[in-house]
Amino acid sequence: MSKNFEKSGISRDIPSVELPSSESLGALEPVAFFNDAMPTGVTVSHTGRIFVNFPKWGDDVKFTVSEIVDGRPIAYPNESINEVDQEDQASKLVSVQSVVVDPVDRLWILDTGSPLFKPTEYGGPKLICVNLDTNKVTKKILFPQTIAQPTTYLNDIRFDLRRGNDGMAFITDSSMEGSNAIIVVDLHTGECWRRLNEHPSTKPEDLGTFLPLVEGRPFLERQPDGTVKQGASMGADGIAINSDGSRLYYCPLGSRKLYSVAIDALVDRNISEEEVANTVQNHGDRGGASDGLESDAEGNIYSTNYEHNAILRLRYSDNLWETLVYDPRLLWPDTLSLANDGYLYVTANQLHRQGRYNKGKDIRVKPYTLFRIRVNAQPVMLK
Repeated sequence: MSKNFEKSGISRDIPSVELPSSESLGALEPVAFFNDAMPTGVTVSHTGRIFVNFPKWGDDVKFTVSEIVDGRPIAYPNESINEVDQEDQASKLVSVQSVVVDPVDRLWILDTGSPLFKPTEYGGPKLICVNLDTNKVTKKILFPQTIAQPTTYLNDIRFDLRRGNDGMAFITDSSMEGSNAIIVVDLHTGECWRRLNEHPSTKPEDLGTFLPLVEGRPFLERQPDGTVKQGASMGADGIAINSDGSRLYYCPLGSRKLYSVAIDALVDRNISEEEVANTVQNHGDRGGASDGLESDAEGNIYSTNYEHNAILRLRYSDNLWETLVYDPRLLWPDTLSLANDGYLYVTANQLHRQGRYNKGKDIRVKPYTLFRIRVNAQPVMLK
């Protein structure tokens, strides 16, 4: 080695210097830490209560929905509903992927019914409403298996309470193995239907056209037979509703593209799938793939960027992307939630460090973190 150095003319006595490196951008504030199961969803009530959920992906999940009290997660709305009961999945929370507070300050819990991404059974996939004044369940919508198919993975949800008698909900189906879609739910009748089923905009891109890089490494998953596929193999995932309720924004996990569709088309059951698809807009490349989306009352769209430890904002004023946060601590920014206090909340759960993406070795380092950043914006309130 020393001869090579001498031949190259490089001194072996390299002085100690501080080399340049990238600098963080944005004031990212820790809110809570998690030393047990990894979190995904977060939402904040109108009075400042914070709720976080933990899907069952292999960790020891003591409760799948929690409220953060004095900096610690406690089972919500109670311990009993978080207990496992394979014989009566409809009465319990099975594996929750998302929690969202709606415009009238109710908490909605989106249960995948799919621990470890296993096939769903009727009663597992469901939407539950909790009254935050009483902490009691007030509504439960069980999805029929024609809507929440055995391969369905219910991911995230947004609301427009002005539509219909009690409002409409919009859910992404990010299935890894089955069809991807946007699911529309009439909150009054419980009726629901699939839209953009298997449309290219709801599908992940394959390894031949999209290779995500996370922490500088290709994000890949090795299969039991030795084959390799891209790790971000889920479809429609992040979702946001624009400020006037005219368009629903969404993005596949396995893509750098952002799409939107006319909500009038989604809710009109008298028009064809082709007519719905004709309203889809491709908003182009965001410079990185994302897991979560959010919107504000001024028409801006927010997007996590798991490839670059960042959160971006698409400005309504000039339709240009800007970086709000870049921080090495933001390891796999997952869900975004804009609260009335003007802060944007985000979970960082190191999803990409799970064993399935690292040749069986779990390289996650606890704690996982809930962060926030002040954006001085207000959430969309369609009520």
